[in-house]
Amino acid sequence: MTNVEQQSQLRDDILYYLHSIYDDVSHPALSNQFKGDLGLVANQMIEAMQLDGLQQQFSPHTHQNHWDETRVMMITYADSIFDDKHAPLQVLHHFLNTYLTDTVTDVHLLPFFPYSSDDGFSVIDYSTVNPAHGDWRDINELSREYNLMFDLVINHCSSRSQWFTNFIDGQGKGHDFFTTASPEEDLSMVTRPRVSPLLRPTQTNTGLQHVWCTFSHDQVDFDFKNPNVLIEFARIINLYLNNGASLFRLDAVAFLWKTLGTNCINLQKTHEVIRLYRLLIEHKSPKAIIITETNIPNHENLSYFGNANEAHAIYNFSLPPLLLNTLVSQDATTLTKWLMSMPPAQNGTAYFNFLASHDGIGLRPAEGLLSSDEINELVTTMQDFDGKISWRTSDNGTQSPYEINIALIDACKGTHEGEDDWQVSRFICAHTIMLGLEGIPGIYIHSLLGTTNDLERVTNTGQNRSINRHRWMYDSLAAELTNENTLHHVILKKMKELISIRQSQRAFHPNATQFTLRLGPSCFGYWRQSMDRSQSIFCLSNITKTEQTLRVSDVNLISTQDWYDLLSGEILPAEQQIIKLAPYQTLWLTNHYAH
Repeated sequence: MTNVEQQSQLRDDILYYLHSIYDDVSHPALSNQFKGDLGLVANQMIEAMQLDGLQQQFSPHTHQNHWDETRVMMITYADSIFDDKHAPLQVLHHFLNTYLTDTVTDVHLLPFFPYSSDDGFSVIDYSTVNPAHGDWRDINELSREYNLMFDLVINHCSSRSQWFTNFIDGQGKGHDFFTTASPEEDLSMVTRPRVSPLLRPTQTNTGLQHVWCTFSHDQVDFDFKNPNVLIEFARIINLYLNNGASLFRLDAVAFLWKTLGTNCINLQKTHEVIRLYRLLIEHKSPKAIIITETNIPNHENLSYFGNANEAHAIYNFSLPPLLLNTLVSQDATTLTKWLMSMPPAQNGTAYFNFLASHDGIGLRPAEGLLSSDEINELVTTMQDFDGKISWRTSDNGTQSPYEINIALIDACKGTHEGEDDWQVSRFICAHTIMLGLEGIPGIYIHSLLGTTNDLERVTNTGQNRSINRHRWMYDSLAAELTNENTLHHVILKKMKELISIRQSQRAFHPNATQFTLRLGPSCFGYWRQSMDRSQSIFCLSNITKTEQTLRVSDVNLISTQDWYDLLSGEILPAEQQIIKLAPYQTLWLTNHYAH
């Protein structure tokens, strides 16, 4: 196919999605600026992505994996580590090269743009690096050694942005970028992750407007019924690709499209918008990856895979609350049942597994999996460990727990029975389980460092999420990591060992076969097999604080060969019939220790 033919095909594909999105939509821009001609919108999107000037077009391969078992992502703010002499992005780069150069392949840089609230997720200017963090040169330098994931904060921006100022003035770019509604409308069905009022009264030059705010009144929602918003985000995506992004996290994307009379979450047009952006991104950068951040019930989350034509990867949001509940209840029943129900990701798609992040441990993804009594007991236990709880307004108008805010190392202090001496073992057990699962692992910087609850920061900011957003002075952190007796040294050393072992096993490819084992309530396990079937790994974990015994026959190990534990280095002889697991011990039993 010639370049001209490929350009024509791309334009036709864009038009297909534009018709899916806009054929039944009414907006002044469609009537006036574009005069109902979606071909004009398609042309502007091609121009915004600079696809018209490419000498070579690429046809995306839907079922191609852009990852393998070596991919491990660290999640961090640009200024999670700082000193008094250098830009935080430079300090972060130095930290990575000093401590994690052989461990981390990808870095999720949480929003590093000028912002007004929510630690970056209320973006003032999408095109500029926050000067307090550094500049685009620092980002580009980092991208030469690590795959970078940028946040595309696509649902809303800051009320202090120039766009919103233009909305108030009634003229200029952005004056028609925002969603408004009448307080007289029935908005009772709208799904909310917060307890603040949905509509923000705003006095403008054209009169009083009520602006839609899914999250906070400083985070004003875009109106994607206006094609100019769609085109503007194509420009932003292109800017990010040109400045080192190779992965995109679509923040809060489930709320993107609003239709009165619906719950305004997970609407079909949202899925169509994601598919359109994937099409554009893949033509500009064939190996770039889209990850959707949809903190919603599990079955809804799975829909963002589409037919391998939407998100390349989805956040495995049910894993953190279920695994934490497993460890504090000492009962693997629900986790085992859930894992058995999870469909394998098609080639070209993958789960993004994580246990902690800059946000809390979401509880909506546990809905339908844990009972209300189990969730309440988990909440109470985390509060006993100094955790905080963020709330949301339920459909019936009552408040329910939305997420647990706590540092993961502190969430592992004990069980429902109270604190105990197994904190580190429990924490490492959680990560050993996560690192072996089907999918790409992401690890929050404060989990790598064993950072504990920052209660002082919560007091200073008044925000529960600050509990897990500590900022380390580099010299202080380096001193902690040098001292072999500190919790931080112990955690980082052990985590690096686990990651290194994982990265050398073909059976831990994100798309390698996985089967869940039935080991009873006290143990959790699954079997992985490499895609070429040369390696098997049985991952067996004791999730209690007492020793557990398994029979080899219950695990379905082939009894005619020896098995090797990747974690301890010990051999399980063919004739051995019993496996003993110490409290919170995990075995990675393999038949073939090689890459």
